[in-house]
Amino acid sequence: MINLSQQLRLGLRLTPQQVQYLKLLQLPTLSLEQRIKLELELNPMLELNEEQDLTLEQDDLVEEPEEKIEESQTEDDYTIEDYINDDLAGFKSPEASKSKDEDDTYESPMPSTIPLSERLLSQLKMSVTDEEEILLAEEILGNVDKDGYLRRELTLIVQDLNLSYGLILTVEKAEQVLQKILLLDPSGIAARNLQECLIAQLHTGKYAHSLKELGIRILTTFFEDFKLKRFDNLEQNLSISRETLKKVIEIIQHFNPKPGEGEFTAQENYITPDFIVEKDNGDFIITLNDRNIPALRINSAYKQLVTPKGKKVSAETKDFVKKKFEAAKWFIASIHQRRETLMKVMKIIVEKQRQWFEEGESLKPMIYKNISEIVGVDISTISRVVNSKYVQTEFGVHSLRFFFTSGLESDNGEDISNQVVKQRVKDMIAAEHPQDPLNDDKIAEMLKQEGIRIARRTVAKYREQIGLPIARMRRKV
Repeated sequence: MINLSQQLRLGLRLTPQQVQYLKLLQLPTLSLEQRIKLELELNPMLELNEEQDLTLEQDDLVEEPEEKIEESQTEDDYTIEDYINDDLAGFKSPEASKSKDEDDTYESPMPSTIPLSERLLSQLKMSVTDEEEILLAEEILGNVDKDGYLRRELTLIVQDLNLSYGLILTVEKAEQVLQKILLLDPSGIAARNLQECLIAQLHTGKYAHSLKELGIRILTTFFEDFKLKRFDNLEQNLSISRETLKKVIEIIQHFNPKPGEGEFTAQENYITPDFIVEKDNGDFIITLNDRNIPALRINSAYKQLVTPKGKKVSAETKDFVKKKFEAAKWFIASIHQRRETLMKVMKIIVEKQRQWFEEGESLKPMIYKNISEIVGVDISTISRVVNSKYVQTEFGVHSLRFFFTSGLESDNGEDISNQVVKQRVKDMIAAEHPQDPLNDDKIAEMLKQEGIRIARRTVAKYREQIGLPIARMRRKV
């Protein structure tokens, strides 16, 4: 049987314009530049306003409600002439009305660098002439990760080369090539584990023969005792004094456990801040770093297609122009709204964390909800603003997420940022006795004596987040 029924449902639906705005909101500056270039290619109604500068200072911002896009969706009573009218102020990017008042700052070019794999290969070619060995070395180095470790099995590397070039290479030959690579500069590159990496660095180092032999024996035969810092076991098994063991341990501890780290080019390490915060006479000037964002406007080149005096065009053409015009209009409006929202959020962050921006320390507890309530937007909107955004301050470039921390209650009733507590834990561990390190229970007890209520498991979590091992692993000879 066919029945009729009524259902009441609660749901949230976003218009395409709102979805576009939210996507643009979470893009950092560099990604937004690429997104605009793509839109210029896809939409002929958009064009660059090359005569205008995109710079917009903080004072030029107009406070408008967050629902601007949603409210303006009802404005659809335009004629065809309106669609191509280049003088409609609302259809130009907000920056099109600001003249360029200063020259672009000079940005020096980044120096060209030779990749680490090429440097290593050049060293190897000075002593190796066999083409098969060089081919193996290229494949091995091509599989080394960013930390300098070889994470792929040699058998798979050999199989790939044999299939690709029709060779009959053996795993034994690949192992010989790998051992040669391990001794290049920096030594330890392409090691398959930490043990192999440390042994290679010990082989290439210039140390006393007796200490080098003892160190190799420790790393090859008693590596577990060394890793777990069982110093008593090492003294007993090796029949050496504590003083001799201390000398060997100090040598090994100075080795680099990640020999490939820090070998990125300047381009890979370069961060373009989305905001610049500068202090001026006790106040802060917040600038949105969007100088390279091109100014946009509606293209008037299609006027002859739709004006009464121009060439008659089909209804299909007019419909195409209308749709592209609407898309261009909303794209420009979304960029404008994005800039306003970003500035509002950044201003509140500076107000809430004013002490940090003045002194470079003492962050206050702050969560997304604190900002969303003031701006009048949803928490998810704040999350999109903070996502992948950076700010340049007098104390370095920081991610916006850095300024959002949870808090712990102190005995005097005040909330303390977990960043402050983490720094306190780090300071306590730095000042501990090397032969009697503080465990998590002791650190929690010391913090409670300072008026900070914290559980042992929270101390353990903070210690792990700042990259410090447990007490037993921090014990020194």
